[in-house]
Amino acid sequence: MAGFRGSDGDDLNHEINVTPFIDVILVLLIIFMVAAPLSTVDVPVDLPGSTASQSQRPEEPIFLTLQKDLTLSLKNTAIARGAAGGSRRGDAGQSRHADLPARG
Repeated sequence: MAGFRGSDGDDLNHEINVTPFIDVILVLLIIFMVAAPLSTVDVPVDLPGSTASQSQRPEEPIFLTLQKDLTLSLKNTAIARGAAGGSRRGDAGQSRHADLPARG
């Protein structure tokens, strides 16, 4: 008989038949692929308007450049290594906490 292993009939075959399992998974996949686009419904959302003003961007970014000979340049002007923080703060129109892109 099918499902039995051995000649005495006492050992059962506990292996799963994979083909029907894959068939069921593929049918479920097709059902979800068809049903997913149908389930997206446009829901109107009423968001409040913003009253914040746009922040002003600096016209020219400030770059800190590290040269091959390990000298620093701020806006194409060579500076001493210890003076990098002081010359950064003295730049007109720039915030002390603004981003400082580095290039090298």
